[in-house]
Amino acid sequence: MNLNGWIQIALYCAVVLALVKPLGLYMTRVFNGEHNLLSPVLAPIERGLYRVSGIDARQEQTWLGYASAMILFNVAGFVLLYAILRMQAVLPLNPAEQAAVAPDLAFNTSTSFVTNTNWQSYGGETTLSYLSQMLGLTHQNFVSAASGMAVAVALIRGFARASTKTLGSFWVDMTRATLYVLLPICVIFTLFLVSQGMPQTLGAYVDATTLEGAHQTIAVGPVASQVAIKMLGTNGGGFFNANAAHPFENPTALSNFLQMVSIFVIGAALTNVFGRMVGDERQGWAILGAMGILFLAGVLVTYWAEAHGSPVLNSFGLTGGNMEGKETRFGIAASALFAVITTAASCGAVNAMHDSFTALGGLIPLINMQLGEIIIGGVGAGLYGMLVFVIVAIFVAGLMVGRTPEYLGKKIEAKEVKMAMLGILCLPLMMLGFTALATVVPAGLAGPANAGPHGFSEILYAYTSAAANNGSAFGGLTANTLFYNTTLAIGMLVGRFFVKIPVLAIAGSLAAKKKLPASAGTFPTHGGLFVGLLVGVVLIIGGLTFFPSLALGPVVEHLAGAAGQTFATGG
Repeated sequence: MNLNGWIQIALYCAVVLALVKPLGLYMTRVFNGEHNLLSPVLAPIERGLYRVSGIDARQEQTWLGYASAMILFNVAGFVLLYAILRMQAVLPLNPAEQAAVAPDLAFNTSTSFVTNTNWQSYGGETTLSYLSQMLGLTHQNFVSAASGMAVAVALIRGFARASTKTLGSFWVDMTRATLYVLLPICVIFTLFLVSQGMPQTLGAYVDATTLEGAHQTIAVGPVASQVAIKMLGTNGGGFFNANAAHPFENPTALSNFLQMVSIFVIGAALTNVFGRMVGDERQGWAILGAMGILFLAGVLVTYWAEAHGSPVLNSFGLTGGNMEGKETRFGIAASALFAVITTAASCGAVNAMHDSFTALGGLIPLINMQLGEIIIGGVGAGLYGMLVFVIVAIFVAGLMVGRTPEYLGKKIEAKEVKMAMLGILCLPLMMLGFTALATVVPAGLAGPANAGPHGFSEILYAYTSAAANNGSAFGGLTANTLFYNTTLAIGMLVGRFFVKIPVLAIAGSLAAKKKLPASAGTFPTHGGLFVGLLVGVVLIIGGLTFFPSLALGPVVEHLAGAAGQTFATGG
């Protein structure tokens, strides 16, 4: 740990915070249908899209109609992507002549990108054609991110509105998220990435002869456009197998820094959108404050663990930090920061291999995902995930003082609490249930590359990443098998839609309620006391749920390493 590392972390936090208000104001105007900076150019295109698709932008939907439209749209996206992957060999823009993707891998990949997870059981440059990367994956990166933003906005309206049955239109919200937010930023970001040396071409792979006279094929392609949206939309799917550790996906220190900023910027700004739409910006800052406390705690632990290195090597006097699996271009500080950002934001892009982190360094990414996409989280998903915990925290506060729980003038009653708990509990069911299965059946035990607690952590990390819709991996698990492709895909589907649907049900219930005026007994939800309560509820629920599994993996691995014990490699 050094001053340079802390400066990088402080600068990163300062830049993200500086962007929260301006982007929050812009997105508020976009989702309220108000005139904004890009309206003169994009409003005619928006109206044209509605005319072509037969959408009446003035017609709003109930929560059930909103949810139905969201599900049908994602089903159609899954079918389209699956068809592209299965027919890849006969489709154009395939200069490397990639074969059709196997059925189980195509099922896993289609599910992965539709759910904004971007888990990859394949190597991008050795498996997919340019058409599959662009029309299939990049397209889904946009619309899956926009779908998450739309659900978040619908929930905000549930808190902001009173005595109404409608939450807006899914089609309108998704269109505006894509057209006004994701596309313009990605165009600029793509041009910046190209300026840093990132490829953006439809030309064939490049054949080269090395100085030793060996033949080498260098994979290229339309990389920059996919990287821009994979970061901004917190998707994480890499064009190349090495993801953001590949020099073509992350050429410079500046590209690394701005990719980290892009991962957080929309999720952080949506808290400001929440505050503005409910009429009190302080509410948004309180939620961002709770997210920030959890994020900074994770950065502190991860940076400390990686800077201090392996306890086994330290016992032999080999100090200096853990550089295994990290890019020397970025070093320990930027790698640790990236790892915490990508798992806090449900992104999944990596610039270092988490499998090579120390036990405690790998513990924090696991915890970030297990808490349920609430530390900034995926675009949209982070906000509605944290608001689910807000409902639970308000319920707990009401029990403490013997009052009916209220939040922003809305009574929090049995229906909202039940839906919130359904959204919270479906995640550990997938994460822990499938981990338990994989550790007892031969098909599951064949996957991990390591024995002992680290091998267990590789399995736990995979199912945690899938259900949390993160998509990152420890890197030591052979997951391209029928067993893992199928079970991971199920985890992704449940982790995405079994949270989204209860969230929309909560939004519909809240929108129908009247707003109550604040009284002397109303619990203020914009101050430090509420932030502390919210953080405490998140940690208590996460700790009670996941500590036993973490104790079997990274915790015991750390303790064993400190005692000088190692485990033989092999599943």
